[in-house]
Amino acid sequence: MSDSTVFFCGIGGSGMLPLASIVRASGGKVAGSDRSLDAGRTRAKFDYLRSLGIQLFAQDGSGLKPGMTFVTSAAVEATIPDVARARELGLSHLTRPQYLAKLLNAAQRSVAVGGTSGKSTVTGMIGWILHACHRQPTVMNGAVMKNFVTRGTPFASALVGDPELFVSEVDESDGSIALYRPKVAVITNVTLDHKEMGELRALFAGFLAAARTAVVNLDDPEARLLAEAQPADKIIGFGFDSPGAAVIGREYREADAGAALAVEAGGERVELQLQVPGRHNASNALAAIAAAVALGARLDDACTALGRFEGTKRRLETIGSAAGITVIDDFAHNPDKIDATLAALRARPGRLLIMFQPHGFGPLTKMGEQLADSFATGMAPGDILFLPDPVYHGGTVEKARDSAWLAGQIEQRGGTAIHIAERPAIGAALLAEARSGDRIVIMGARDDTLGEFAAELVQKLADSAG
Repeated sequence: MSDSTVFFCGIGGSGMLPLASIVRASGGKVAGSDRSLDAGRTRAKFDYLRSLGIQLFAQDGSGLKPGMTFVTSAAVEATIPDVARARELGLSHLTRPQYLAKLLNAAQRSVAVGGTSGKSTVTGMIGWILHACHRQPTVMNGAVMKNFVTRGTPFASALVGDPELFVSEVDESDGSIALYRPKVAVITNVTLDHKEMGELRALFAGFLAAARTAVVNLDDPEARLLAEAQPADKIIGFGFDSPGAAVIGREYREADAGAALAVEAGGERVELQLQVPGRHNASNALAAIAAAVALGARLDDACTALGRFEGTKRRLETIGSAAGITVIDDFAHNPDKIDATLAALRARPGRLLIMFQPHGFGPLTKMGEQLADSFATGMAPGDILFLPDPVYHGGTVEKARDSAWLAGQIEQRGGTAIHIAERPAIGAALLAEARSGDRIVIMGARDDTLGEFAAELVQKLADSAG
């Protein structure tokens, strides 16, 4: 590590916090700023960063000094004082993906996990398998990995180990997936999200081409087409239904709080019991097993490890139960994720009372009809969806479509959707409506307070029951 300080602007972000943690735990000097810190939000997160020995400053330029390396998140505008001050000082300026790519591309053995959905879970699964096999990986994730949470590390979205064995989630939404040169590339699926399909196909094709080995979901039509364009000996396919898959899932079934399946690879067959529910998580497990096997892990060791995998925060996470009502927190925010979440929830009994917070006005413009389709087809009769106003952090954005528009679209398709602008009023509506046996589901992205809101609902249910 260099002696110069790395300053992370937007350090509380889901992609920035683990990266800053890795740099600090590897011996680097780290400082940072964040608008949420200035606003007094998510205080526990910033207390944790300080506990690591990271200095935090107001986002007013005061923390920047000559010689620092300046790293910005995608949420940081070019007009804020930190950016202006960095420019004045002539600091070396990298985006978060550029800095991450430096670390990943320098590693002797690296795994980059891409795809529209499932990246964080698959990254956590690979990290846990390698850790359980005593391989000491460094893991960079966009979600907290529950297996690695301790009293001292409540925000365990990073694991620091051997820098030469580097596992990371990588993102296509800003095009930065093109920066990575992994030894093993993983593609979970390719569906509509932040970019048009033509651009996504080009980005993921380049991602596969840059890797030595590619682990690809052959059950996903778009991913399969990408795999077919690569040399056959480079591809490790996985899936349930696809001929030609090297890692195959068989006999999937719901089991207790999780799922069960048989995994076949290399002439072996191993039974796998998962603690995380849903067919999509079984597919995620196949991806992780394929990547771990590509790094030399044994199939039975990988399956044994995944049997102890507890999941990631905000991915179908049960927050608590009271008065016979269970509260679940989930990150789903695009059509593919919503489809998977609702399918997993509907496989179990209980009415769904859902709050979905759209993660911006832009996504409603880009995929509003598909979001409406997903909710209208994924909800059962009697399920109710509540929609607050979208996430909005300022700036210029087209607001032609809002949550009231989305509610109308879902109603037109036969679903029950209600727009209530403010979250506290939705909380009151959920609590008034909920009956024993119901499940309250909080869904959305780009808002760290959604998990806190879910926990508050559990507490209020317990108080009313007591």
